[in-house]
Amino acid sequence: MRRIYHLIDGREVPSHSGSYFASENPATGEQFAEVAAGDETDVDAAVKAALRAFQGPWSKITPAERGRLLYRVAELIEARAEELAAAETLDSGKPLAANRHIDLPFCVDFWRFYAGAADKLRTPVVANEPGVHRYAVREPLGVVGAIAPWNFPLVMASLKIAPALAAGNTVVIKMAEQTPLTTSLLGQLCLEAGLPEGVVNVVHGFGERAGAALVRHPQVAKICFTGSTEVGRLIGQECARQVKPFLLELGGKAANIIFADADLDLAVNGALQAGLANNGQFCLAASRVLVEERVADRVTELLIDKARSIRVGEPHDPATHCGPLISRAHLERVSSYVASGCAEGAELLTGGAPPRDLPERLRRGFYFAPTVFGRVRPQMRIAREEIFGPVIGITSFRTEEEAIALANGVDYGLSAYFWTKDADRVHRVASALDAGLVFVNMPQYMVPQMPAGLRKSSGWGQNFGLEALENYTKLKGVYVNYSGKIFPWLT
Repeated sequence: MRRIYHLIDGREVPSHSGSYFASENPATGEQFAEVAAGDETDVDAAVKAALRAFQGPWSKITPAERGRLLYRVAELIEARAEELAAAETLDSGKPLAANRHIDLPFCVDFWRFYAGAADKLRTPVVANEPGVHRYAVREPLGVVGAIAPWNFPLVMASLKIAPALAAGNTVVIKMAEQTPLTTSLLGQLCLEAGLPEGVVNVVHGFGERAGAALVRHPQVAKICFTGSTEVGRLIGQECARQVKPFLLELGGKAANIIFADADLDLAVNGALQAGLANNGQFCLAASRVLVEERVADRVTELLIDKARSIRVGEPHDPATHCGPLISRAHLERVSSYVASGCAEGAELLTGGAPPRDLPERLRRGFYFAPTVFGRVRPQMRIAREEIFGPVIGITSFRTEEEAIALANGVDYGLSAYFWTKDADRVHRVASALDAGLVFVNMPQYMVPQMPAGLRKSSGWGQNFGLEALENYTKLKGVYVNYSGKIFPWLT
């Protein structure tokens, strides 16, 4: 049986307690590894290693040299793309083709962007009068504690580690217990790239033990968390108690508005990608499809037809669009939302259960058919709560104003989508939508240089761009008096 260990101070080590937990392949339900189960002792060892590295060798490396090291990490990710994609598929059930051709290139681009940004931190210099010089500097925070989810393991780890390192910090990351494999491999690549021991540390385990210990640790300078809004609120409360900064990327409940003047074929394909890609297991997922009433029947017909063409199955098959959900517990959660939608009066148009035509060896896997509901009302649970599964619901509207009110009428504000050929409407609606990311006539597509804000119950802080780099620094204002005089308080 394969064993996955912590990576602390440059070495793979078992847990102090000797405990392990099982890691399952979501495609088959079979255990493929035992994973070291970390606790407070393991987290403390990792934080102390990160602090030693921060105060020692990492602090002596120039920003330009940090950039060269990060660029080397990008090169190694690119060189090992096949190995990493296969590991990600084993760990998460995501289709191999998606890992190889979408996630891995994005990770490479992300590391390269922050490699180039490492020596480009922006600091203000204000106007100065004779005899006084004032300027500001950005300094690294110290040890950054990162907690990442299971839906895009390598991407999520990269989103946290790369900008933190570029700004001069060291990192302790706790990946979700469901997907430990590729984060451990990424930590090894950082060592191979030449980063000093202790700069990147990986601790595995469960949120209530390892994650909570990382949040509480007094020598962790900042917490960066991606996950559920419920857990994010608890982390925010603990960080506030310690007066510790935090970055929270939490849930989403995006709307996808299709206006009658849109290219309907394009909009339907985009709505399915924005709602059902990765089985809807991503925070930008647009599970609410809002359709202008006069084209609602046609759009509904297209959505049903094309949703039924989505192929669910073996993740290694190039023809597969969606693999399994992450776990049996998550399969049960998604099923409960489908039951809730039916009980509240939504019309189940397609899907709603595991596929019936899976081969025998996949029958123990955690598969669920793409699901479309019609006649969804805004007060229903499936219209208000994040499902995080392959479920979308259709709601019709009559006016632009009604569509905007429906889109903004949830607790979340992470992203929004809409489709139109009206150039005036593009800017009018984009301005009116209360979301940190707005996609017009396209499904989700992210680039590292474009900042993304977090709003409402979707979190706090900024991701991507130079703005994210600044998230991992603290600002210092410096006043220099060279006039030989001071204000005459004492005479």
